[in-house]
Order: sequence, then C-alpha cells, then structure tokens
Amino acid sequence: MRNTVICLALFMLPSAGKGQNDEPSNKHFWNTVKTTASPEQIWSIWIDVANWKSWDTGLKDAEIEGAFEPKAKGHIISLENRKSKFKVVAYTEGQSYTFKTNLPLGALYVRRYLTVEDDTTIFTHEVWFKGITAGLFAKQFGPKFRALLPEVMENIKSIAEK
Repeated sequence: MRNTVICLALFMLPSAGKGQNDEPSNKHFWNTVKTTASPEQIWSIWIDVANWKSWDTGLKDAEIEGAFEPKAKGHIISLENRKSKFKVVAYTEGQSYTFKTNLPLGALYVRRYLTVEDDTTIFTHEVWFKGITAGLFAKQFGPKFRALLPEVMENIKSIAEK
C-alpha cells in the first residue's frame, strides 16, 4: 500500500517540461512562436492577467489577487462560464512561469517561457494534465485547447509587435 501511495504521489508531480523526443498529444502539448518583439513586451502581456481575455480566445475573464509573483492566486472564467482557480507554482522573473489549476484527482498546468536568439524572442506556451484523471480531462478539453493555442500565440505576437 505504501509503495502505491508513493507511486501515485510521484505520478501527480508536474512535469519538468517537454522533452526533446516528446510528441504533442491531448494530454501534453505546446506551441512556440518567434517574434521581433522584445522579451519584456511578451512578459508584460503574459503577466497582465486582467487582459488575458484580449488574446486568449478561450477565456471570458481572468483575475489575480495582488501582484503576479510566486504563489499568486487568481481565477479564470471560460467562454462556457466555467470558473477555475489557479496558483502560480513556478516563477522566474522575465523568463518563465507555471500556473496550476486543480481538477478532481488531478491538475492542469500551463507553463509559459521565453528565450532570445539573435535578436529574436522565442516564446512557448505549454499545457499538460496530471493525476489520476489526466486522461479523462485531456480527452474532454485537450482537443479544444490544442486547436486554440496557435491562434492564441499569434494574438500575443500581434499585440507585442504593435
């Protein structure tokens, strides 16, 4: 029994990010875009939670309690009026953050990170489901989230390059 509990606990930990040999699936997917906008412009868009709805076409609204920082909490409301709480669980100022939304017996993670190569900002939005119910939620929400992600990323790029 103890080994089962330990295995389940390890299974529910967030992934460390996409691996080089990973293929996108409804359970774990990402999109990467290059832009001439500065990393600071992308970062300022990402941490402006009140305006997430202006570029994330799957959101009706979003709010955060206080500043965007480690352990910050907030909520998002989908177009279908599903309200979900989130918490910032990883944070590196100006480079990356991950937030977690709890689901029954699992969680949804969103990681956003950026790098710069040759005066080009490269930014990625990564999503994955974890936990016992990950497959169920990936089947229910993954296809829609994956389909929206390229448009969402292009929206960010467009706003940043203005």
